[in-house]
Amino acid sequence: MNKELQLSIVVPVYNRPDEIGELLESLSRQTDSNFEVMIVEDGSTLSCEAVCHKYSEKLQLHYLYKPNSGRSESRNYGMERARGNYYLIFDSDCILPPDYIQKVRTHLQEHYLDCFGGPDSAACDFSTMQKAVNYAMTSFLTTGGIRGGSKKSAAFTPRSFNMGISKEVFLQVGGFKNIVGEDIDLSIRISKAGFRTALLSDAFVYHKRRIDLKRFYKQVNTFGKGRVLISRMHPGSMKALHLLPLFFVLGHALLLILSLVFLNPWFLLPLPVYMLALFLDSLFKNRQAGIAALSVLAAYIQLFGYGLGLGSEILTKKAFSSTQEELYK
Repeated sequence: MNKELQLSIVVPVYNRPDEIGELLESLSRQTDSNFEVMIVEDGSTLSCEAVCHKYSEKLQLHYLYKPNSGRSESRNYGMERARGNYYLIFDSDCILPPDYIQKVRTHLQEHYLDCFGGPDSAACDFSTMQKAVNYAMTSFLTTGGIRGGSKKSAAFTPRSFNMGISKEVFLQVGGFKNIVGEDIDLSIRISKAGFRTALLSDAFVYHKRRIDLKRFYKQVNTFGKGRVLISRMHPGSMKALHLLPLFFVLGHALLLILSLVFLNPWFLLPLPVYMLALFLDSLFKNRQAGIAALSVLAAYIQLFGYGLGLGSEILTKKAFSSTQEELYK
């Protein structure tokens, strides 16, 4: 690549000053400090302005406040005002390893990409719940690697918790739409416009999801609805892999019915086998039985929540006529 990379980090935030503090601290520790930071306060009642002020001398930081309109418009608002020619987009609950910026810059200079996405991971100091949810969202046994956990996954699309796009892409394709699955929609539009996208598997972030199992179910249920909405906007974007959670739900129901009809509990044997596989896989990765046990529960919530959301949206078409905020209620 001939022109110099000028990186602008864009982060929308809504009522989460503590999260922004952790993110900014991780940015202040980057081995490559040549970037600006755009914090976009989306009409919060709990402002993070004071937190941002603490880092004003450590970072090239710009605090922007706007009326509440959602994370999509807040990201666009930040990119429109950024001075860089390449935008790095994160969620406010992300923490960056110290060499993140350096890895991204090196890769883009050697193998330029118009758009990239990176995976998320759990840090050692995360809570048991955060590690279990991270496992459910990233394991090949639950998501098939579509969130960047597998280098071989052809279904990977960049996601907005860890995503980079050039200014050229933003100007030509446009930004995020205020819909469910806005990052998938943008990734598809970027690809259709002929720009190159790819996974940077070593450019991971620590995704510090502050979430309980009830909210986790609502979140993944909405993701399932959003996937169907995206498939209507972009025919052909729904792949067999995206339907697996729905087949998972239907398969469990079928096995239960068969065991009751034939009074044969052996029909249920695949269920404990799968649970054991989840437990052992998580135990191997996290080295703690408590996390492994909770990972099994989180995995089932992830698969059932997504599968039921996808199935209900296919039948009702609710997401197509609802706002993103309504679907999250």
